Amino acid sequence: MTSFPVWDRYEAVLFDLDGVITPTAEIHERAWTTLFEPYGFTPSDYLTYVDGKSRYEGVRSFLESRGVDLPFGDPSDPPGDGTICALGNRKNEVFNKILARGDVAAYPGTVALLDLLDELGSAQAIVSSSKNARAVLAAAGMADRFPVVVDGTTAAAENLASKPAPDSFLRAAGLLGVAPAATVVVEDAVAGVGAGVAGGFGFVLGVDRGGNAAALEAAGANAVVADLAETLAGRTA
Repeated sequence: MTSFPVWDRYEAVLFDLDGVITPTAEIHERAWTTLFEPYGFTPSDYLTYVDGKSRYEGVRSFLESRGVDLPFGDPSDPPGDGTICALGNRKNEVFNKILARGDVAAYPGTVALLDLLDELGSAQAIVSSSKNARAVLAAAGMADRFPVVVDGTTAAAENLASKPAPDSFLRAAGLLGVAPAATVVVEDAVAGVGAGVAGGFGFVLGVDRGGNAAALEAAGANAVVADLAETLAGRTA
């Protein structure tokens, strides 16, 4: 593994949201576990089939692992069990109920890095597969912090392929007016790291919040940290 990124050598940083900015990956995992309880959904299933993917792609991927074939349906399907979209919409319903129960606070180490990037004048964006990204940012008091947010709603409207395709990251870089080679991608999901690598970004930094470091490295992360605070000391030229 190479050293951490030297932050002032890059023009922009693209952050995944859940598990990177806020601890909402834990809420997503709880919602998926509730949804797929009849199938014996495990933390390993979350990391392998769901983490970092769009909601419907996560449903499809997990069901395929269990040999279950459902019609895709339509995103307007009411929450239920009969289609991939209905299941995805039910998962979203569960997620929002859990989210509404308590406050969401950004990781202190991440906030410290964001403050450093502000001082350096580095452009920043959120790139998330979740359609709840803006609601989560608002819950964390960060609704106005990022000028560019490319999320699941953006992807659906613009027909951007889900991670591990690089489309959403490339779109965010384009909106910021920066080249991928001059940009850092920060991700906690294997699919997201793969997207950063596929997009030819200058540095792909993995964040391991719980035993996923080896998989992030295998997916091509240039470095992996447990918390973004680790990248602060001596990380400017």
